[in-house]
Amino acid sequence: MGIGAVVSSILAIVIALAVVLGMAWGVIWLLKKLQDRQLGVTNGGEGEPPIRFLRSMPLGQRERVVLIEARGETMLVGVTTGSITLLARWPETGLPPRVRAEP
Repeated sequence: MGIGAVVSSILAIVIALAVVLGMAWGVIWLLKKLQDRQLGVTNGGEGEPPIRFLRSMPLGQRERVVLIEARGETMLVGVTTGSITLLARWPETGLPPRVRAEP
């Protein structure tokens, strides 16, 4: 086996790897676009995401309370292994200043 055969084999492997990585990037990009379209985010990410995570506090190994914002309302939810429970709800302007999330 000559040096030319080894170089061509290595070149074929590098090209195949580049093609696979390019296809993986393309599929990830396409899935992100489809997910954004399903969630209602406009082109360029300029739309308002429907749910925004603000804070979380663990209460145990698998339990926590989470503060989220969705369409102008802030909600405190309890999350356990088997359920999610709404604990409190505030309109956007009704939150105490200390609870507001930093940008």
